[in-house]
Amino acid sequence: MKIDAAARRNLMKFVCSFAWTDLKVQQAERDLVMRIAGHLGLSDAEVAEVKGWLATPPSPDEIDPTTIPHEHKEMFLSVVEMVAAADGRIVPAERDSLVLFRDLLED
Repeated sequence: MKIDAAARRNLMKFVCSFAWTDLKVQQAERDLVMRIAGHLGLSDAEVAEVKGWLATPPSPDEIDPTTIPHEHKEMFLSVVEMVAAADGRIVPAERDSLVLFRDLLED
């Protein structure tokens, strides 16, 4: 699915916020996030922004599941699930965040 720049930015904020759920970004999560950025064809400036979110999580005020367009919800959920599982384990905080995210995305 092709998504516009605003949707890509929003997706990457969610991805990075999920990488921070257990309060530490693991190398496997960082690697996956950067592969996602490459797959989406992010510009150098966008990649720099993502690297910033991997160093310091995006503000919770910027992460609002209700802003995700209906046609992108499945993709967002799928990608954040991959990030949560990237380090080979899903800790309770990640599991709880995924459940809440799924619930918020339901129509």
